[in-house]
Amino acid sequence: QVQLVESGGGLVQAGGSLRLSCAASGIIFSGSATGWYRQAPGKQREWVAGITSGGNTNYADSVKGRFTISRDNAKNTVYLQMNSLKPEDTAVYYCNAVSPGGWYGSRGDYWGQGTQVTVSS
Repeated sequence: QVQLVESGGGLVQAGGSLRLSCAASGIIFSGSATGWYRQAPGKQREWVAGITSGGNTNYADSVKGRFTISRDNAKNTVYLQMNSLKPEDTAVYYCNAVSPGGWYGSRGDYWGQGTQVTVSS
């Protein structure tokens, strides 16, 4: 029932920008806590940014001031705008959502398949 699909990853030079998208079916993002995580080769998956159902945002220190998370309720899509990218941002980026269920869809903790972001020096 529930599916999260990430898109927008790719190859970019250091200092460049990318915008990641996460489109949901089966849950309503406006009623969910949604975030982005990333996992680099040989490293543990880490939290990057989050937005609550109320619209509050927060960021990991490593990306604060460079990344912006946002939500488009009409499109049921969350975004991660990534500016001033660094080689250390290279990772597979995953969309995550925690839904309360009820009117907002199936209750649970859901993940997308991931999208690769590669930042060259």
